[in-house]
Amino acid sequence: MNLNTLINANKRKFDIKFKKLLKNKLDKSSLSNAIFYGSMNGGKRIRPFLVMESAKIAKISSNDAFIIASCIECIHSYSLIHDDLPCMDNDRLRRGKPSTHIKFGEASAVLAGSSLLTLAFEIITCKKYSIDSKKKNEIINSLASCSGHTGIAGGQELDLKFENKKKKINQIIDMQKKKTGKLFNFCLYSVGVLANKTYKEKKFLSNLGED
Repeated sequence: MNLNTLINANKRKFDIKFKKLLKNKLDKSSLSNAIFYGSMNGGKRIRPFLVMESAKIAKISSNDAFIIASCIECIHSYSLIHDDLPCMDNDRLRRGKPSTHIKFGEASAVLAGSSLLTLAFEIITCKKYSIDSKKKNEIINSLASCSGHTGIAGGQELDLKFENKKKKINQIIDMQKKKTGKLFNFCLYSVGVLANKTYKEKKFLSNLGED
């Protein structure tokens, strides 16, 4: 099986479960419709693929891996919804379809993105996700760090400030690591936490994902 076939197979499996999870979490409101649209609007699901495949190597249960992958996709979807906003990149299309703010309005898109950010933490802190509390806290802390000003949000701000400006290569790499690399960092780091890896091993996985 080649890589593309493997990625597509993972995407199909993940989307079925992720869709079910979202429907269980969301209500019938227009905001929920915007959240669902922004989360199920295509994409290769590369981040969930990395989590699920690395979890197999580490002999982590597929359910534990799916919870982590779902949190990551909530964060990733939130970042894309906000990235497309008129105050950011002002993109009218996302993966060939109308951006969330075009379909549901700018205010609803802002709220949908913010709701997806909080939904990620709602999913991982759920009592049904019965991993060790120490591991759960470590994963939550890492996810928050990779999503906020030291991760995606900080990278997005740099991206906006760097537009049409000449920047040094190390500044561009720093921006890319925050905006994109940090969430890939979390993909592998979180599996390391679940697999009881040492600090050195988790650091290696973090750097591998980020690079």
